[in-house]
Amino acid sequence: MLNPQKLEELAQQLASTLPPGVKAAADEFEVKAKSVLQSQLSKLDFVSRDEFDRQTAVLAKTRMMVEQLEARLDALETPAPEQSDAE
Repeated sequence: MLNPQKLEELAQQLASTLPPGVKAAADEFEVKAKSVLQSQLSKLDFVSRDEFDRQTAVLAKTRMMVEQLEARLDALETPAPEQSDAE
């Protein structure tokens, strides 16, 4: 679900912002930051991109079906023109 490489990159970016005097603790900070980030992000209600794309396709198909049904209903509700009995 969560891309470990992205978490690694984010943890490295956070570690690189530390002042030079604290660089010695950067490795430990990076490990802890990655752990905290992963823990907090796992609590969020995310869906994968694939699932999002699938649901978007389902929604588009459903919307098209609703529009078609509305058009059919409108056609059924529209009164037919009266035919004359001119024989």
